[in-house]
Amino acid sequence: MMRYLPLLALSTFPSLALAAGDGQRLDLTGHWVGIAALVLFVLSYLLVMAEEFIHLRKSKPVMLAAGLIWGLIGWIYVQNGIPHSAEAAVRHTLLEYAELMLFLLVAMTYINAMEERQVFDALRSWLIRKGFSLKVLFWITGLLAFFISPVADNLTTALLMAAVVLAVAGNNGKFVLLACINIVVAANAGGAFSPFGDITTLMVWQKNIQASNGAIDFWTFFMLFIPSVVNWLVPAIAMSFAVPGGKPAGGGVLVGMKRGALVIVALFLLTIATAVGFHNFLHLPPVIGMLTGLGYLKFFAYFLKRTGESHGPIGEEGEDLGSPVAYDIFRSVARAEWDTLFFFYGVVLCVGGLGFIGYLALLSESLYVGWGATYANVMIGVLSAVVDNIPVMFAVLTMMPDMSVGQWMLVTMTAGVGGSLLSIGSAAGVALMGQARGAYTFFGHLKWTPAIAAGYGASILVHMWLNGAAF
Repeated sequence: MMRYLPLLALSTFPSLALAAGDGQRLDLTGHWVGIAALVLFVLSYLLVMAEEFIHLRKSKPVMLAAGLIWGLIGWIYVQNGIPHSAEAAVRHTLLEYAELMLFLLVAMTYINAMEERQVFDALRSWLIRKGFSLKVLFWITGLLAFFISPVADNLTTALLMAAVVLAVAGNNGKFVLLACINIVVAANAGGAFSPFGDITTLMVWQKNIQASNGAIDFWTFFMLFIPSVVNWLVPAIAMSFAVPGGKPAGGGVLVGMKRGALVIVALFLLTIATAVGFHNFLHLPPVIGMLTGLGYLKFFAYFLKRTGESHGPIGEEGEDLGSPVAYDIFRSVARAEWDTLFFFYGVVLCVGGLGFIGYLALLSESLYVGWGATYANVMIGVLSAVVDNIPVMFAVLTMMPDMSVGQWMLVTMTAGVGGSLLSIGSAAGVALMGQARGAYTFFGHLKWTPAIAAGYGASILVHMWLNGAAF
């Protein structure tokens, strides 16, 4: 889901030091503890990147590395007689993670509830039965991916649209490849202009950043709408000329939404509005509004359970498969992506530990002082094509460079859409390589990387042109 998903970072290094119980912090960047912590993080992330091949869930190595890194930090601080400094730092990091985890859990629960009520299956069924031509289907799936991902995560969106493509394309491998690339780019671009569209945008929104020329609130992100459109359209137009002609066979099974499906969709939108209202008008953490919205869903789930289902589960041919099953909201909670949530825990604790050691201060000095904000932010996006954008953005927020609103929006966009440059650069791309195995491949995506890079560069230029006053 919501490929996800939004992290809050630590404070700047000086404020972190002051937050510690005794106000003292050690520079461990040249100490064996600091070097060991850096090696642990690199090794754990190599295992994360190899998940597709070794089948080790990505949360496992980073959770272990997080514990070992903070264990080393705690040990050296105890040896120096200042244990409360490390304790205060790790507690602060845990508090930030807790806000993120609960926010994501609510969003995931709503998506799972809509999936259980067959909202996405009904949309897929409708698209398949319409019998669109391949070219029209290429544009429709891309357009839907772009506009669904701002409220659902890019992973769920990409999987939904790819299922449509695979259902109608048959053995047309060329169309599947182009459509999947288009979906990945569109889903990542669509998530970049909404605080709910990607983990990185949510991280920035929840951080309550006070930039050098203004504050960043919910509506600030929508200055990225047109640049995001450009980011998708440039490669989409280039690829559309290669889409084969023809019209696939229509048909498909009619799938209807279950009772209460549209109400759950409406409650999800109301929950988003509640989170925005709590943050913008009451100056409370948006996670409080999200948890309030989970209360909406729980009460409606109680209504569905009390009133019961009129029939059992429906099979692919429309037949009743058995006795009615009472609706249980906690099944949707249990189906949350716990591996993803624990992965975020590991990333937040690892990067927070490296920041507390002092490495991110050195990186900030090198990038944002040595290169300048614009070049640094562009490179952040390129880096996110190789390394997941979550730790990359978390590192930026931990550095907390002094930037304008325009620069903060630039790094938000580049971190979100930079993953489209390679198929392994985003959760959407990795998932589709598994779903469309053999048709959508790393090298097939790589062939169109120049067109995607052109869209990446064009979106940056459009953002700097349209939003120049914010720089």
